[in-house]
Amino acid sequence: MSESAATVAVSLHQRIHDDIRNRILSGEWMPGHRIASEHALMADYACSRMTVNKALTQLANAGLVERRRRAGTFVARPHPHLEQVALQIADIEAEVRARGLDYRFELLQRQLRGPRAGHVDEQALAESGRILALDSRHLADGQPFALERRLIDPLAVPAAVEQDFTAQAPGSWLLRHVPWTRAEHRISAINADLAQARLLDVADGTACLVIERRTWRGEQPVTWVRQVFLGNFYDLVARFTPGS
Repeated sequence: MSESAATVAVSLHQRIHDDIRNRILSGEWMPGHRIASEHALMADYACSRMTVNKALTQLANAGLVERRRRAGTFVARPHPHLEQVALQIADIEAEVRARGLDYRFELLQRQLRGPRAGHVDEQALAESGRILALDSRHLADGQPFALERRLIDPLAVPAAVEQDFTAQAPGSWLLRHVPWTRAEHRISAINADLAQARLLDVADGTACLVIERRTWRGEQPVTWVRQVFLGNFYDLVARFTPGS
């Protein structure tokens, strides 16, 4: 292959990769969406099957798509075990409504800004030089249920920048629109400081449960969140069997 031909092949492969990736990250193609066949993509981009295959392989390695023999290529869904953990812990709206309570969400602050020096979590999500930082409060039957601080990588989730998150909590929106492949949870306990106590409508120093979670798509960080729950109003239950 000549140098010019190789350059065209590389640019076509990258174009296919970027076109599919952008449609997934924007939410245009939801988890489970069936992507056009290799033959259809070959016709659309006037390229070889090898070029299409290379783009799809890279997308699969990044955790964005699933390739199923004889069935085709699909936008990846979260791993079912991880999704179960996320829905039980991270989707606060679902948790509140499951208790038979009315749910309400309040966005306290929304900032698209650069990461602060010395904040490792912000630095990790600022691949583009900016992060989307969201502070919010969740309420159950009109009473404070949890506080949340969430950071989102705008490069990983460009559609999030267009959301104002005044009507829907960012965690619920992410679970419904953004596929992810890996999660890390950290659970701890704190005594609420003065600012937290005021927002939770409790006395300064009240015991609280804290959940921190990071999610990735492949090796790309997607979001970090820290949620603070009243210690006497929230618990975590896990069921498992030996060897599970």
